[in-house]
Amino acid sequence: MQLTVLPLLADRMSEKFDVFEVFLKTLEKNNVELQDGDVIVISTKYISNSQGRIIDLDKISISDKGLDISKKYQLRPEIAEVVIRESDKIFGGIGGFVITSSDNIMAPNAGIDKSNAKKGKVILYPENPYLVAEQLRRKIFLKNSIHVGVILVDSRLMPARIGTSGVAIACAGIEPVLDMRSKKDLDGNPLKVTFQAVVDNLATIANHKMGEGAESKPFAIVRNSGATLTDRKIDSSEMAIDPEQCVYVRGLSNPPKSQ
Repeated sequence: MQLTVLPLLADRMSEKFDVFEVFLKTLEKNNVELQDGDVIVISTKYISNSQGRIIDLDKISISDKGLDISKKYQLRPEIAEVVIRESDKIFGGIGGFVITSSDNIMAPNAGIDKSNAKKGKVILYPENPYLVAEQLRRKIFLKNSIHVGVILVDSRLMPARIGTSGVAIACAGIEPVLDMRSKKDLDGNPLKVTFQAVVDNLATIANHKMGEGAESKPFAIVRNSGATLTDRKIDSSEMAIDPEQCVYVRGLSNPPKSQ
């Protein structure tokens, strides 16, 4: 059966709201019925909006550290202060961008987004994204008696590539990675380190149909994905490695010695 993606047109919301109730109304509005095995992909920005995770920059008090980060990386002081508050670690940066890590998510400027927000405001990453995904999965099971996967997707720049692609910030009800180690390649050689990023791949596929601008399609249904669904609770550590183990981070922090 062929994999299909069904992006769902939804109403734009400006205040806190119940994502589950809005999702049900959106399904009805788009004349779509869920099926057992579907994977529901939801924009993290839509989740953040539902939680009221929108900051008015004019109301931010700036610390000395915020001013220091602002000057060092040429950021607006209010943005720098929010970056500090939202980050567990700051690795470095360039003019306009600080590379940070928070809750096993590595991103520029702690994932803060000015798009799809009113002037002078920014949207933060959602709180407890894995819990949000799990609660949505359970509510759908209780209402429809079907098993689905849930992925919260954000767009992300890839190293040395033009444009953004989707990345899974959290998931529930779906095995996030496929261990390919010990399997063989086309030449019969055993794979030693390969894991397939299942939820990131599906996030990218869905994100392509959901759009990046004014499409207002914060939901998508991925059908016949072939992904393995599960009832067990997914931990954030299953989808990420410590930045110090990342080949990019380690490689760039260990430049070649001059000859």
